[in-house]
Amino acid sequence: MAGKNNNRLGRIDEELKKEISYIINYELKNPNITGLISVTKTKITPDLKYAKVYVSILNSKNIKTTFANLKKASGFIRSEIAKRINLRITPELIFVLDDSMEYGERIDKILKEIIPPEYNKED
Repeated sequence: MAGKNNNRLGRIDEELKKEISYIINYELKNPNITGLISVTKTKITPDLKYAKVYVSILNSKNIKTTFANLKKASGFIRSEIAKRINLRITPELIFVLDDSMEYGERIDKILKEIIPPEYNKED
């Protein structure tokens, strides 16, 4: 029985990820939310009360401001989720900054700086 529940949670996570991405990128009209925002992962609790939403923010004017405003918009995002995903309870959204993409970009940049140009050619 546990496997069945995990499948359901996985489906809900995917659905949440898709819808939250869409809402952030197309429906949030906040000038203080800048840059490329990707929802990298969502993780809903088994009781469906909370969902951690991992976001990566690239090319933002100010990551802290963007992240703070994203958290402020969580009520709006949650109400939009309630209209789109049919769940008994719409989970409270907890935004978590996922800087793994930013970290990967930094690593790439460092590697480009230390590796001679002749090894950097894309084949």
